[in-house]
Amino acid sequence: MSTRAVTFRAAALLLLVVFVTRPQLFAFAFVPLTANNAPAIYNQGSLLALTLSHVRIVFLATLASTILAVALAIFVTRPAGREFLPLSRSLVNIGQTFPPIAVLAIAVPLVGFGEKPTFIALFLYGLLPIFENTLAGLTEVSPRTLEAARGMGMNAWQRLWQVELPLALPVILAGIRLSVIISLGTATIGSTVAAKGLGEVIIAGLQSNNVAFILQGGLVVALLAVLIHDGLGLAERAAARRLGRPLDEIA
Repeated sequence: MSTRAVTFRAAALLLLVVFVTRPQLFAFAFVPLTANNAPAIYNQGSLLALTLSHVRIVFLATLASTILAVALAIFVTRPAGREFLPLSRSLVNIGQTFPPIAVLAIAVPLVGFGEKPTFIALFLYGLLPIFENTLAGLTEVSPRTLEAARGMGMNAWQRLWQVELPLALPVILAGIRLSVIISLGTATIGSTVAAKGLGEVIIAGLQSNNVAFILQGGLVVALLAVLIHDGLGLAERAAARRLGRPLDEIA
């Protein structure tokens, strides 16, 4: 990684931390975006608390999506589960077929307002990229490698845990990265059903016609997306280097 890239990432992280902990320091930059003496900095809650809530719901939803999607991909790549591949693809496509706002509308009568409907929407929306990448990673493992593992006396579980999943890990991480980035943006709509998150800042700006609030919510989400994208990208590259694979092979 170049020195310029490291400097940029460090600056972005510092900006994010300072902005969510001491937003008033940046009031001068947002005053020109306000009108009628409206507040320049979001004042209806803590930006830090909203950011942590936003990251928390994205993390929990992505974790749940990862567990189910990876398990499902493993199942359909085993001899006993191959016939269920079309059905599995249809199931994981549900989250991408239905807009998240529609999922929220369906989930609220069932589980109420708050984080639960947002979790359901993000969970469903995150399944497809993780499932498809896990499927691709597992099916791309060389048959010769698996045959060599059999020759060493490994049983099916040992081949899966010691050979297939480690070889597929960089591609799986790429799917998780994509899922996280999608969820970070999508989670903002959770505030429409009373879930705590950065969408609350954006919605407050829309309701009061305050561009400063809208920009603040969008800025924090964007910085989170850049930093998390780069962090997971580094993890993918580290996994690829351990396998001796070229970095441009990672999806």
